[in-house]
Amino acid sequence: MDKYPESVKALSDAGHEVMNHSNTHAHFSQLSTDEIIADVTACNDKIEAVTGVRPTLIRPPYGEYDDHVITAIRSMGMEPIQWDVDSLDWKELSAAEITERVTSRVQPGSIVLFHNAALHTPEALPGILEALLQEGYTFVPISELILPGAYNADYTIDHTGRQCPAR
Repeated sequence: MDKYPESVKALSDAGHEVMNHSNTHAHFSQLSTDEIIADVTACNDKIEAVTGVRPTLIRPPYGEYDDHVITAIRSMGMEPIQWDVDSLDWKELSAAEITERVTSRVQPGSIVLFHNAALHTPEALPGILEALLQEGYTFVPISELILPGAYNADYTIDHTGRQCPAR
């Protein structure tokens, strides 16, 4: 947010959801509840100031979450999210490798992790989107993908990052 507020504004203005990924990219599992809340609130405030919309979802940095992190985030009325398909684009894989990795792992309801500064992601995305569209997938904002009942714990997140209805 601090470095690219104009990009965040442009994404929001184009109709994309802007959610939270933290203010400092700290290891949340090593922070106190108050420190997590302060970090998330600072980022929420910045996003809301630029977009006019307060985030309701957060992807904790590094994909680190545990009961402590989830409880802290839910105490704010927010929901933590996780991915189940990692593009590994940050490893500077080629566009072809990223495309193969993602398209071979996506399932209905998948959340795919990409990084905005990854070298070959812009090159890989058109092919990924085209292949998934041809397979009948549609793309929705993350808030439409999260299972109903998220805020009252009607689902869990399994070890792969997939949402599962609570049993």
